[in-house]
Amino acid sequence: MTPLIRVLWEEWADRSLPLPGYETAGAAGADIRANLRPEDRDSGFILDPMLRAVVPTGLRIEVPDGFEVQIRPRSGLALKHGISLPNTPGTIDSDYRGPLGVLLINYGREPFLIRHGDRIAQMIVAPVVQARFSVVDALGETARGSGGFGSTGQS
Repeated sequence: MTPLIRVLWEEWADRSLPLPGYETAGAAGADIRANLRPEDRDSGFILDPMLRAVVPTGLRIEVPDGFEVQIRPRSGLALKHGISLPNTPGTIDSDYRGPLGVLLINYGREPFLIRHGDRIAQMIVAPVVQARFSVVDALGETARGSGGFGSTGQS
């Protein structure tokens, strides 16, 4: 079954911009666009190096029970400009109904202009499994054991 993400426009949003969408038939992520507030649409805004900003999308979404939406960086913005998400992937839970904003950070060396309508991130719709947690006296043994970061070698 294909999940349906219900979308509600914010009152101030520019409804002429496309909803999140898949750019190719094989795309896993639907591109999300900056839907800037009316006072910022003509000029856009600058994201200076090493600073963060929540970029509005003008949307609120309803994620079906049993799913989440993950917000991830766009690889082209990351490679060319150092634009990423400081909490990647960001998670939108099925019970959240607030504004959909994208938290961006500029890891690049130059200020980056975010323009109205720019594709700024992508969303992945994924199933969620909620686990149960139980305190035990011991954990099962494995070949790796308690080896942590870098414990499996460099290759």
